[in-house]
Amino acid sequence: QLQLTTSEKTELSKCLEMVQTELQEKEREMRREIAEYKDKLLQAEKEHHDSLTESKRKNEAEIEACRDKMNSLEHFISSQKMEIEHLKSKKEELNNSLKVANQTLEELQKNKVR
Repeated sequence: QLQLTTSEKTELSKCLEMVQTELQEKEREMRREIAEYKDKLLQAEKEHHDSLTESKRKNEAEIEACRDKMNSLEHFISSQKMEIEHLKSKKEELNNSLKVANQTLEELQKNKVR
């Protein structure tokens, strides 16, 4: 009986040792996979961060270009308004000169008729 029990104990010990070895191997494999996934996650996060940084840089450049264009257009509009005012003033001056010239012409024609 003792020999049978000892034999069973030895067999169970071997079996336990095999299971422990298998579990240790599985644990090593899982740790390796976890490390791979962490590396992949870090790489993906870095790529995502780089992509966001590049997009932000491009957007800021586009915004600056739009601001420059807007400022240029505002300056152009302002100069066009000043030109319109200048032309209105010249038109008024020419209309006044035309009135004076017409009046002078009428007076000359009246004097000629007499």
